[in-house]
Amino acid sequence: MMASLADGGSGGIPALGSELPAMFDGVKMAAVATVLYVIVRCLNLKSPPSPPEVSHQDTPLTRYLLKCCPLLTKEYIPPLLWGKSGHIQTALYGKVGRVCTPTPRGIRKLLPMHDGATASFDLFEALVDHCTGDDITMVICPGIGNHSEKNYIRTFVDHSQRQGYRCAVLNHLGALPDMELTSPRMFTYGCTWEFAAMVSYVKQVLPRTLLVVVGFSLGGNIVCKFLGENPSNQERVLCCVSVCQGYSALRNSLLGVASSNISDADLSRLCAATSLMQIDDSIMRKFHGYSSLEEYYKQESCVRYMHKVTVPLLLMNSSDDPLVHRSLLAIPRTLSEKMPNVIFALTQHGGHLGFFEGAVLFPQPLTWMDKVIVEFADAICLWESGRPPCFAKSQPDLSQGRPPSSWPSVSALFQCDWL
Repeated sequence: MMASLADGGSGGIPALGSELPAMFDGVKMAAVATVLYVIVRCLNLKSPPSPPEVSHQDTPLTRYLLKCCPLLTKEYIPPLLWGKSGHIQTALYGKVGRVCTPTPRGIRKLLPMHDGATASFDLFEALVDHCTGDDITMVICPGIGNHSEKNYIRTFVDHSQRQGYRCAVLNHLGALPDMELTSPRMFTYGCTWEFAAMVSYVKQVLPRTLLVVVGFSLGGNIVCKFLGENPSNQERVLCCVSVCQGYSALRNSLLGVASSNISDADLSRLCAATSLMQIDDSIMRKFHGYSSLEEYYKQESCVRYMHKVTVPLLLMNSSDDPLVHRSLLAIPRTLSEKMPNVIFALTQHGGHLGFFEGAVLFPQPLTWMDKVIVEFADAICLWESGRPPCFAKSQPDLSQGRPPSSWPSVSALFQCDWL
């Protein structure tokens, strides 16, 4: 019996040994399959390219713009291996900004404010004449804590200059590393003072220029709020484009110097703050005289003012933006359904201010976002000048100038249905 056990045992060991390599191969294959599955799911590799979801009323203006802005109706194609991940797009925007970033040359302007602060902006002249022959200035408000030296701003400015636009870029108060504050105040979520000062300066120094207003992220909140605060703010404004803003800080927070108003305890809390919400609660709301963070966010969000904006307004967001909760996108969608001057374009991918384009791995220097903004602005400018190219075959020849009544203004488009 012992012999048979020994024989059986010695016979079993080689059998088990021969199975081990196959078992290990199976484990390795399962591990590889799991990793590939996670990669495919996390990077959304199976998600097919798709055009933006565009919400709007059916008006002569929107029909014209959709014909003249093909990027709003064609597929947006991000880089294959990583471009369908909103987190990666956002991380690359945050760390790198853009690839092959140009260095536009501008002049820095300093503007004294009523409270002792010093606002600043950079002015970049157009590199060519605009296709309309008009003098047009883009007034640009960057994202939170950003300024004209950020890579994504530099790329957009260079592209706009090459299409005939002068660019004025606000430097958020306290954002420039080499410029000290001259008052106990920095930029805040909804304060439009510095942007208003820049626009006022541009209008005064360039009395014949027309304006295209552009806001990125937090800057989108500021420019939309600015336009809605006072009807006079929309004078000489052709249109406005807002990219990747959240529309309501109050809803976002629920989801996710009058120096005498700030105590030593407030400053201690500011130093210990680990989120923007804590900073806003410790300092910003008190500087502006709000009794609570809820009141501050409610009053400073552009959602309270956007219904007063009457110029053409393009609102752009991405579904996979990790910084803007999807429930907030109901705000621009509702606005576009109720207001004839609003178009809401929602891409499936793009992240937060990413919108990189490319084939497989490497992104192109210009993003989809850069090209769409200029394309939309061009279409509005051409309409106002009386030379919309999309209807050149079916409309009278305008080469000899604008007939006095051939083309209605954008504001008139909202009351007519002649297309």
